[in-house]
Amino acid sequence: MASIRCSRAAARVLTRTAVAPATVPRCAREFSTAMKLPTMTVSPRGQAQRSTRFSPAFATPGGGVRSIFIQTENTPNPDALKFLPNSRVLPAEIGSTFVEYLNPRSTIAPPHPSPLAAKLMNIDGITSVFYGADFITVTKAADAQWAHVRPEIFALITEAITSGEKIVNVVERKDGEAGQDAAEADSLAYNENDSEVVGMIKELLETRIRPAIQDDGGDIEFRGFENGQVLLKLRGACRTCDSSTVTLKNGIEGMLMHYIEEVKGVHQVLDQEEEIAAAEFARFEEKLKQQRGNQQASSGDASAA
Repeated sequence: MASIRCSRAAARVLTRTAVAPATVPRCAREFSTAMKLPTMTVSPRGQAQRSTRFSPAFATPGGGVRSIFIQTENTPNPDALKFLPNSRVLPAEIGSTFVEYLNPRSTIAPPHPSPLAAKLMNIDGITSVFYGADFITVTKAADAQWAHVRPEIFALITEAITSGEKIVNVVERKDGEAGQDAAEADSLAYNENDSEVVGMIKELLETRIRPAIQDDGGDIEFRGFENGQVLLKLRGACRTCDSSTVTLKNGIEGMLMHYIEEVKGVHQVLDQEEEIAAAEFARFEEKLKQQRGNQQASSGDASAA
């Protein structure tokens, strides 16, 4: 009888094993552990130059006393500073990992209006405000001085935290209504409809590249994979950084091409305003080259005479 019970138990185990659903890995093709390509690291400039400012203590509703501090970090972009308020910035219900405000109008528009961003954008010289999960990146104009605008930024962030107001609100957006630069969902999130190659690209971007870019006060957005080209969009401090091209080509492109043979290159997606600015800058450089050429020709003629 004991042997019969044992046989039946074994049969049940075998039956459960046979019908148990197989665990599907995120990517069918795994990265070889033998590949020792270094991960992207945070800019030493951003880590070395760091300061902390303590705000005065304030009373909590429960009668206790709480003191807060706001930590700042320089970024590779000299016109962008990263502020860490030691509290969550983005609400958990927002699907995206960032929200970016590029003009004052966007700070009051749905779906993510922000009273704090509106006040920050009202400071003379501030051009954009970027929210990560737990940090705020503020970008200024090239002719503005941090010594003039940083104290006001500190004061506004401290006031927002101590008052208990929501840094970002969530409201419904109407069809066709303009708002912030933020996707409804994380572009690097797993999607069952993604191909194997796209899944591998997203996994590398999420685990090896995004952490370094977020440490530098920015984020990265996946826009697609076409004809061997990975389409990406840099955000936050990285959006206007002079070294963004180097980051894309030497860092991101090199890593993706090393691990994924289907990747032939990386292309940065520009918004319409950025394309216009890039075209204007190219025309300006061409004009300077022509002026230098004319000056050299005039100097040569004068010497010959």
